[in-house]
Amino acid sequence: MNAVATTQPMSRARLILATIALGFGSFVNILDMSIANVSVPTIAGDLGVSYTQGTWVITSYAVSEAIVMPLTGWLSLRFGQVRMFVMSTLLFTLASALCGLAPSFPALVAARVLQGVFGASMIPLSQALLTTIYPPQKRGLALGLWAMTTILAPIVGPLAGGWLTEALSWHWIFLINLPFGLAVAGGAWLLLRDRESERRRLPVDYVGLILLAIGVGALQILLDKGNEMDWFGSSEIVALACVALVALLFFVAWELTDEHPVVDLRLFARRNFLVGSLCLLLGSMAFFGTVVLIPLWLQSYQGYTPLWAGKVVAFGGVLAMLLGPVIGANIHRIDARLVASFGFTVFAVVAFWSSGFTPNVDYWTVAISRLLMGIGISCFFLPIITINLSGLPPSRIASASGLSSFMRNLGSSFGTAIMVSLWDHRGIAHHADLAERVTDYDPATDRYLEALRAAGLSLDQAWASLNNTINAQAYLMATNDVQLASGLIMLALVVPIWFARPPFTVQGAGGGH
Repeated sequence: MNAVATTQPMSRARLILATIALGFGSFVNILDMSIANVSVPTIAGDLGVSYTQGTWVITSYAVSEAIVMPLTGWLSLRFGQVRMFVMSTLLFTLASALCGLAPSFPALVAARVLQGVFGASMIPLSQALLTTIYPPQKRGLALGLWAMTTILAPIVGPLAGGWLTEALSWHWIFLINLPFGLAVAGGAWLLLRDRESERRRLPVDYVGLILLAIGVGALQILLDKGNEMDWFGSSEIVALACVALVALLFFVAWELTDEHPVVDLRLFARRNFLVGSLCLLLGSMAFFGTVVLIPLWLQSYQGYTPLWAGKVVAFGGVLAMLLGPVIGANIHRIDARLVASFGFTVFAVVAFWSSGFTPNVDYWTVAISRLLMGIGISCFFLPIITINLSGLPPSRIASASGLSSFMRNLGSSFGTAIMVSLWDHRGIAHHADLAERVTDYDPATDRYLEALRAAGLSLDQAWASLNNTINAQAYLMATNDVQLASGLIMLALVVPIWFARPPFTVQGAGGGH
């Protein structure tokens, strides 16, 4: 066992530099979850695989990171929080280089797996270390700065990925990590190496590790591939669901009875952690579902390029970036439940407004809806994190951060899978409903076809153009349905958040001040 190093307050300059290093570490890691999304068609074409195969670039990273993230508490106890964060960042950076230099698709997928495994601890450890280096009265500010990176990164990801792919090549969406990763690892080590946390050599829970890997891996693949494989109409998806259910049930039973569990599931016995985790899971579903869907709709049916679709979504980060530190600095003065309720309500109101978009909706209308939604986003992530960590002893902060990050990631996966599937099904239903009204005997149809034929189109071309118009209308209506659903989810969270119990104070993760 190693004693905890100095916990003396840091100088202002050193504190600022350490905050930047830890914040950038979290930002770069979360960015890699979404930066590759818009580049999948380019990567698939360049490496000679189908688009369906190309999506494994996303799935492989998500699966490996989801498996390792809940292990953060156990790993940090074994190696120390600072050492673990620096090692994770360096290995993540090395894996990023392997991704960028991959000569074939199998090599790229293997490198993405390594990227997810090595980088999984960066996000929760950056959160835990920030609570260590800030004095108690400023830990809300620290969490506000950290929450800002988790909001901005998935929004900036598609924009950065689109620009790098168009201006340079897809290789640079991975190679761009190299200078930042090295700077983060070097800065964190120089600034924090004398503030290492307590280390303990705990027995390795091999059974828990294996059950976690099988259960979470099967669940994540199911969520990533379900829509593509027609969900439970596919025998593979049914098999994955059965494997995930059985493995996770055994995992929960094993971890709750094992003397040295690899994941501290007893955290869910704490009221605030349970309430916060539930709201984080469902809130992330609504948030990430729309972050993925809006650019998909804009590119598929509104004629936007990946870069311009990314620009629209990026507006969601403007107010979130400005408000995050302000809310964080004052969170100890306001009831966190009240701030979260305000955030849920604002998100819901903007979502309800967005569900009324018409076919001629312009760039600035969509952009302003994203801008206003940033208010809601910034007002619910930070209070939930504060509630999640409130009242926990320092020794459990890293474990709680790891599980919270896992719940956020799981919400992202659920949200993406459910919202895209809902969008597809509602689009098909709306298309069928609209097409029923288009017949050879309908005067409006005749006038529309005649106008197209007068413009020089053949009859077949005119019918094809009409079908495209119906399709665009149907998927606009489907997009509005998803916006409505996400708003209802957020509004419903106003009730459970009030089951959390004050006071909402966060202890330091490394011994405190």
